[in-house]
Amino acid sequence: MTASFDDFPTPFGDRLPRWGLTALVAGLLFLGGLLRLIDSTDPPLDFHPTRQLHSAIVARSLYYGMRTDVAPAEKNAIVQQRNAVGRYEPPILETIVAWGYRLLGHESWVVPRLIDTLLWLIAGLALFDVASRATNADGALIALAFYLLLPFSVQASRSFQPDPGMTMWIVLSAWALYRWAEQPTWKWAIGAGLFGGLAALTKIVAAYLVGGAALGIVLTALGSRKALRHPQVWSMVALMILPPAWYYLLGNPGGASGYFVNWTLKLLHLIADPAFYVRWMSFLHTLFGLTPLFLGLLGVLLASGRLRPLLLGLWGGYFVYGLTLPYQMYTHSYYHLQLVPIVALSLAPVAQWLFGALARQPRVWQWAGVGLLLPAIAYPSWVARSTLLAENFRDEPGYWQEVASFIPVDGSVVALTQDYGYRLMYFGRRRVKLWPSVEEQGLAALRGKEGNFADAFARFTEGRDYFVVTAMGQWNRQPELRTYLTENYPLIAEGDGYLIFDLTP
Repeated sequence: MTASFDDFPTPFGDRLPRWGLTALVAGLLFLGGLLRLIDSTDPPLDFHPTRQLHSAIVARSLYYGMRTDVAPAEKNAIVQQRNAVGRYEPPILETIVAWGYRLLGHESWVVPRLIDTLLWLIAGLALFDVASRATNADGALIALAFYLLLPFSVQASRSFQPDPGMTMWIVLSAWALYRWAEQPTWKWAIGAGLFGGLAALTKIVAAYLVGGAALGIVLTALGSRKALRHPQVWSMVALMILPPAWYYLLGNPGGASGYFVNWTLKLLHLIADPAFYVRWMSFLHTLFGLTPLFLGLLGVLLASGRLRPLLLGLWGGYFVYGLTLPYQMYTHSYYHLQLVPIVALSLAPVAQWLFGALARQPRVWQWAGVGLLLPAIAYPSWVARSTLLAENFRDEPGYWQEVASFIPVDGSVVALTQDYGYRLMYFGRRRVKLWPSVEEQGLAALRGKEGNFADAFARFTEGRDYFVVTAMGQWNRQPELRTYLTENYPLIAEGDGYLIFDLTP
């Protein structure tokens, strides 16, 4: 089916002219972009601060590596901080952000949020094109509105981490696959493969969705026998596999294998517990609501033509992805960001069906239906806006600088602190070794690693000069640690929400 926007019947009139559709799409994109840029100068602590500060530390180290106006000792200390954080993916977004810092002449939280917003809007255009070709203007507009205005989408898609960029490449790959199924030319084959390879390179978990979408489209378009002999299919496969294989198997084999062992193999037993699936569904309910999820699954049944195998591949890839990373499925919301475009695209057939039924009603009921869309757009937009403005983190840098002032630059620190110590590292410029939280101790038990307190304390504090406590909730939940420190080591600094013990005596 080829899109012809001025032929789509909609409740907005017998025919929606091209300029009207363009205005509606532009308005949705403008609203979606505006929401994501609200409060852009606030430090990125509103959504998974650990992950965002990780990218901020990497981007700062790259930026300082470019500067010539910084003393070598300071530059080396900043650059070395990058080695203290995990290396999981290639620093694609961080490199672009570092160049943005260089153009501005200073670090700014606006830069990563602006870049992520642009990436999300680009993917939105591709999503709209697929939905309009597979359904009609009604379905495409509803899909785009959900994709842009869902509060979880607004908050997560502007976060400083690889996931928004990864999601963009997944959507672009699905778009190119759909266009290839319409017109199997080398242009679309190369595009699908290249976009899919970039998605998996940006973050390897994209391979599940890219592979699922490709499998659904190719098998439907060609069948298994013809697909195995088709040069365009093999070109797509090569482009999808080679870039991530080059990085994750050759460029960073230790990080990839360690991640797989710790987060997949050691936790795979969770999928045998029925409670895991309940937690997964409950967690999705907090992010999406169950109604859009089940309507999206209904949309798979209603979909026709090439859209159904594309959706089946995407949903199937997401489900397999969830089985291989079971712990994250009910603890890490950003691991579900790529589900946003899947649900949005799945809603398009439902919207087409509903608005088709509405278009057969008298004109007064058609306009009543249009009236219902206004609060449906206004409410999630207001929730997204209110969520972003609900908290102010502008005092955080000063607080962490105060804590760091009690720790000598050359002091060796173990800390019970927030966000893997990244707040103290980024704002206070002090590196720490982490004392595990209660949750991390529980996770270690799930992996089969348990030990007694004395051995753990000796191991974590060996060669360390200071013990810093800033996670006071965790401090109160670990009475054994609290008793041992207060009875054996002097307290050298205490303030609002922090304690610093001297371990040298």
